[in-house]
Amino acid sequence: MSDRRDFIKQTGLLSMAGILGVNKTTAQPINKTSFDPKPSKWADGSRLVVSATMLFEAGGQPDNAPSPFPPNMKPGFKDLPAATWYEYGYKEGIPRMLDNWDRLGIKVTTHMVGSAVLKNPALAKEIVDRGHEASGHGMTWKDEYDMSYEEEKKFIKDGLDAIKKVTGKTAVGYNANFLRRSQNTLKILQELGCIYHIDDLSRDEPFIINVNNKDFAVVPYTVRNNDLGMIELKNFSPDQYLTQIKMEFDQLYEEAATRRRMLSVTFHDRVSGTPQMVRAATELIKYMQKHTGVAFKRKDEIAKMTLKDPTSLRE
Repeated sequence: MSDRRDFIKQTGLLSMAGILGVNKTTAQPINKTSFDPKPSKWADGSRLVVSATMLFEAGGQPDNAPSPFPPNMKPGFKDLPAATWYEYGYKEGIPRMLDNWDRLGIKVTTHMVGSAVLKNPALAKEIVDRGHEASGHGMTWKDEYDMSYEEEKKFIKDGLDAIKKVTGKTAVGYNANFLRRSQNTLKILQELGCIYHIDDLSRDEPFIINVNNKDFAVVPYTVRNNDLGMIELKNFSPDQYLTQIKMEFDQLYEEAATRRRMLSVTFHDRVSGTPQMVRAATELIKYMQKHTGVAFKRKDEIAKMTLKDPTSLRE
């Protein structure tokens, strides 16, 4: 799992120097043809769509999974304080975030690890009962890129079945552990009835690809707006976190005057469920909600709208 942390550390997050003392300047007009010769807007009239993700992973992690503590445990021993850091995610983090989503009036997508769902079924059920989407995130914390077809299909199906058993909802979306899917993942997802995945960093708007001779939606992810990378691994303060994502939002909102734009932001149970981060998320979302035409949508809603819209990008 160390590569999971190292990759996020090495990604192009905004430098500290760029965050501190940011001056807001007047942006130059956007030449819409510099991006796409056929700019398009959201079918429902939204100017900018915000796609918020709440990860339900805590409780499904392996022993001695990466944590804020130095990885210097001797073999054969369990990292007990690190285990409690993960426990915070389902004991405090998700309940606090759920209350906050209600206060803010938004719905999110929750990528759920199957083993975490089975360990905390009442919490998983509460998430969907409050109107949030349950999406697949594997059965355990395990990369899929090196699995055989049969092994991966069982791995994905077991996770989706756990969600269905506990919540009563059929998940139609998927996020592989650390985005590390295999060459077979999308084919398997289509076979299992999913309509979208998020393991793609290539665009700031959803698009359609062909899988098994059928349309399949991609609702892109980003590591730039990932709390795990910024708060845990980069040691950003909540103020620095806010500055970076507000800058992202401001730029995309401006571009959205002429073309379809989506902002993706990720909240991990054990990271964004802390008191200070919930306060930061509140300020961030209220800031976005002050802008005309901003809509917060679940990823299944985004995928369905994309698949129905004849102007959606296709690859």
